[in-house]
Amino acid sequence: MMNTFARRVLGTSLVVALALTACRDSDDDDVAEAQPELSGVPANTIVSSKLLPHLDFLFNKLAVEKKDFTLDGTKAFNGRDEFLPGKIAIGFSYLLIGTPESDPKFADYLSKYREIADLTIDDTNKTWGIFYYMSALNKLKNAGLLERAVSADTLAKLRTKLDWRTFVNPVDYTLIGLPTNYYGVAFSIARLRELLGWEDGTGQQNLMAKMIKHYETYSEYGFSDETDGQGRFDRYSVLLIGEICQRLIETGLEVTPQLKGWLRKSVDLILLRLNVAGNGFDYGRSLGPYADTAFLEVLSAAEHLDVLTPKEKEIAYAFASRASAKFVQYWYDADMKSVNLWEKGRRTDAYRGKHRILGENLSLSHQLLYTTNLWNADGYKDKTPMDTDDYVDYLRGLPRSTLTWFARGDYERALVTYRDGLRTFSLPIVNGGDTYHRLNAYFAVPYSYNLLSGVADSDFPQLQPRFSLAGGKQLIPAAYIKNVTTEEHGKTLTVRFRQTELDDVATKTPASNASITAETTYVFEPGKITRTSTYAPSGAAVQLDKIAMEFGSFSDGATANGRRFTYQSGDVTAFEVQGLETCAAKSVATDTGYQTPTGGSKTSVVCESGATLLDKPLTIRWVLEYKSPSVASFVPR
Repeated sequence: MMNTFARRVLGTSLVVALALTACRDSDDDDVAEAQPELSGVPANTIVSSKLLPHLDFLFNKLAVEKKDFTLDGTKAFNGRDEFLPGKIAIGFSYLLIGTPESDPKFADYLSKYREIADLTIDDTNKTWGIFYYMSALNKLKNAGLLERAVSADTLAKLRTKLDWRTFVNPVDYTLIGLPTNYYGVAFSIARLRELLGWEDGTGQQNLMAKMIKHYETYSEYGFSDETDGQGRFDRYSVLLIGEICQRLIETGLEVTPQLKGWLRKSVDLILLRLNVAGNGFDYGRSLGPYADTAFLEVLSAAEHLDVLTPKEKEIAYAFASRASAKFVQYWYDADMKSVNLWEKGRRTDAYRGKHRILGENLSLSHQLLYTTNLWNADGYKDKTPMDTDDYVDYLRGLPRSTLTWFARGDYERALVTYRDGLRTFSLPIVNGGDTYHRLNAYFAVPYSYNLLSGVADSDFPQLQPRFSLAGGKQLIPAAYIKNVTTEEHGKTLTVRFRQTELDDVATKTPASNASITAETTYVFEPGKITRTSTYAPSGAAVQLDKIAMEFGSFSDGATANGRRFTYQSGDVTAFEVQGLETCAAKSVATDTGYQTPTGGSKTSVVCESGATLLDKPLTIRWVLEYKSPSVASFVPR
């Protein structure tokens, strides 16, 4: 059934017509079920008709409630959202700048914007918040509204407070305790300060040089290592070059051939993962709706800079419409009057918790609006995306498997992609690095929407064993991978890698332990994935207290036959383990420890072996069977 928003925005007859056009001649029921309802609707129609009214609601509510603003039972001004003033400034700037002065709403927006700027001037506002505020001020200046929208006293205070030097050492331009994506934030702030006449171009030039140097030092294949060489390659690694290019576009600087080359690397990786549902990245930290908008930021920049071919531009725009449709249908929750990253089975990283509810509404709206505006500026405003059949034909023509290198050296970092029809699997071979190396969102296991997901801030041993040694150490086969190879024969992909050291989970920073080695082989084939890992003592026998492994999934109704489990519902149909002594299925539908960014898991299969002496090779094998052909939906099913 078409939702009430669709009827309100487009009218029932038009929505039905667009839906029929998008799906004409298609008998693929899985595709129709997997895609958002408004997939055939222009991106601009979706975001302008849904997001702007939502911003209007939030703006007026904030103007009335002020520091008592509460959304879904959560107070926004709780002292824990360090970016909130900047997100308020950028989010509500769209209402002010987009409203003609002849509209009666304009004067109301103007006075409220000025009042709220005064209200939040003394609140904590760091890093991303500084950038968002600077971007808003620049937009207001370009619209001729800056002095009217922000009082002189507040603007004078902002000139002092909104400074990249609060998180960058101004002597050597190193970040102060932050991952490398913050180079892009710092550069953007410096460039915007230059445009406002608050400083010269020295800062932005040096910060850009520092960022490029980091790429050249730690990112030999064009993707940003989030650490100084530890090997954390995730959503941010692909997104950063898109953000840099977006800031250069926004502030009128040239995008060099070198930067366009790195942008093309990110484009190539993203194109491999496009889908009918509008889904984005599927592994690493800080996912949820930001997994989807990362694709939007990279692809819209690439389109604007002609890094895409004409065909790729149409494909990218079709995805943008689908991601926008997913946002308004899935990520926005009408009951909460808010985006939902935290309730109804969803879970996100602690730093992006519900205490940031207002800020998340505003920053996500900003990302959808500014990327859509870029498409609009290039002739796509209100353009109907290509029909579903043509889009699906393109997806079916993508390579079955790809090995994308991130870094090579003592250890190897890469991403393996395997496509089974319209379902994509991501096998990241990375090191989560400081803090994240022991979390299962970074494990070398095959992630796929609504089939296998990591859990934010969680370290349960998802599909790879955890060895508890006598004496208390716990080791996992995570951070130290080398000798990665892939081999494709027909529809089957074989991936191999080895580890001469395992990873000690007791430490915040990865620490190698060479007492156990590992040899791993993955075999991907339609409907089935097999992982076989052999663990052996590198020298003296190793006394183990316990070996544990789990498989948390969205499938339900598990029935056991020994260590083989079949499921009554869900995309996973069976799971089998060899090499561990016991396995048992448990329901986790109400367990917050198994909630993923897109929804709660239903079942976990927990496997264990008791105390044993590892004095010879031990092989642990699991086989995961899933529906094939199948299509990953925008919502767990």
